[in-house]
Amino acid sequence: MKDIRDEALYAGVVAQVVARRTELGLSQRELADLCGTTQSAIARFESASRPPKLDTLAAVAEALDCTLEVTFRARTRPARTPPAQTRPAQTRPAPTRSTEETP
Repeated sequence: MKDIRDEALYAGVVAQVVARRTELGLSQRELADLCGTTQSAIARFESASRPPKLDTLAAVAEALDCTLEVTFRARTRPARTPPAQTRPAQTRPAPTRSTEETP
């Protein structure tokens, strides 16, 4: 079963690709030619029916004159807090004896 968050992620990527392809006036076939793949592969990619491979995303980004950026964000739990560092116990200096003689 697919995770709804994954589907939303793929749909967001596809929306960006379709928007950029349209902005550049490219057909699926033209984009496919620039990526070195087939029009049917681009159609499958744009349908978001399965997750795109990273090398496919890189080729599409290059063909669309875009950068491909990946950001990791916590989804299910906050980051762990590092354990508190313990400080060595404070030591008091030993009392010093006066070297002066008292009259």
